[in-house]
Amino acid sequence: MSTHITTNAILVADDSDVTTKAMTTKAIPPATAQKLSDAEKWQAVLDRDAAQDGRFVYAVTTTGVYCRPSCPSRRALPENVQFFEQTAAAEQAGFRACLRCRPQAASDARTTNVRAICRYIERHLDEPISLNALGDAFGMSPFHLQRTVKAALGITPKEYADSCRMDQLKRNLQSGKTVTHSLYDAGYSSSSRLYERASQHLGMTPDKYRRGAIGVAIRYTTSPSPLGRLLIAATERGVCAIRFGDSDSDLELGLRREYPFAARKRQDDDLQSWNKQVLQHLEGHKLNATLPLDIQATAFQRKVWSYLQTIPRGVTKSYSQVARAIGRPTATRAVARACATNSVALEIPCHRVVREDGGLGGYRWGIQRKKKLLELEKPN
Repeated sequence: MSTHITTNAILVADDSDVTTKAMTTKAIPPATAQKLSDAEKWQAVLDRDAAQDGRFVYAVTTTGVYCRPSCPSRRALPENVQFFEQTAAAEQAGFRACLRCRPQAASDARTTNVRAICRYIERHLDEPISLNALGDAFGMSPFHLQRTVKAALGITPKEYADSCRMDQLKRNLQSGKTVTHSLYDAGYSSSSRLYERASQHLGMTPDKYRRGAIGVAIRYTTSPSPLGRLLIAATERGVCAIRFGDSDSDLELGLRREYPFAARKRQDDDLQSWNKQVLQHLEGHKLNATLPLDIQATAFQRKVWSYLQTIPRGVTKSYSQVARAIGRPTATRAVARACATNSVALEIPCHRVVREDGGLGGYRWGIQRKKKLLELEKPN
C-alpha cells in the first residue's frame, strides 16, 4: 500500500475535562530530575520514599505483586525484585497490583498532572510558555515535567502547544474567520511562522483551507455492496474516503460536508478499478498493496492506523491491546477515537478492534455493518 498521510494536530491520550482545581494541583515532586538507576530505585524502596511514587513501581517475583516505592509491606530480597516505569508494564508482565498500597493511584495522580498541564498550555496559547515557567506552575523541575509529559503523550509540551495552535487555527478557518484573525487568535505571533507549518499540517495554504479546500478536485463513485451503498472518493494523490451508507444521497451529503467547496465530481469509470478492488476485498481478496491513500492523520492516529493494518483478516484485537501494541498502554480511549475517525473503511480495518469483553464496541458506519464484516472475515 502506498500511503500519503498529512500530519495535523497531535491528539491527547485522554480528553476528559479537568476542573480549575485540578489545574492548580501540584505535581508530586521527584527526588531527582534524572532517570533513576536500579540501585537508586532499590534504595528508594528501602527508604519507603513517597516522593518516588508514580515514577516507578517494583514487582516481587515470588508473590506476583507490584507495589509503589513507599509501600509499608515487608521488603523482599533484591534478587526477587523487578522495576517498571508504568503500572501497565508490570501488569503486562503478569504482576497484580498490591491491595495495601494501591500503586495505580500514584499512576492516576501522574495522569491527572499531565491533564492539568495540558489544560494549562491550552489556556496560555497566546503567550510563550517555557519549561521553567511550567515547572514553577506545577512544582516540578523542567526536565522531569518534560519527561513526564512525553512519557504520557509521546510528545513534548512544546509540541503539544504547537498542535493545539494548529487545531485552533483549523476551527477558526472552518468557521469562516479571516486568516489574519485566525492566526492571531490561535496564538501565532506572525503569518510567516504560520505559513511555515501550513503546508505540512493543512495540506494547502490557510486561505485555501478556509475556503473549504476550494480548487481541490475530488472524484467519487458509488456502488452496491454486501454492506449497503459504498462510496469511494479520491484526490489526485489517492483514495481519501471509503464509506458505507444507506443511500447515495447520504454518502454524497457526507462528502459535501467534509469538503464543502471542493470540486467534487462523480467519475465512475475513473474509479472502477479501485471500486472493484474494494468489493473483492469484501469477498476475501487482499487489497492491492499499491492502493494509494491520501488521508490526514495526527501523529497518534497514524500510529494506531498503521498498527491496524497489521491485524490479519479474521483476527480481532481489543482497544487496550492496540494501545499496548503502540506503546501507549493508558490510551485506550484515544485508540477508540482514532478508530472512530478513520475515513477509509477496510483499508484501515478499524472493524477488527473490539471491546475487552468481546463486545463489538462502536463503528463509524454502524454496528450491524461491523458485525457483518467480522462474520465475512471468519475463517471457513
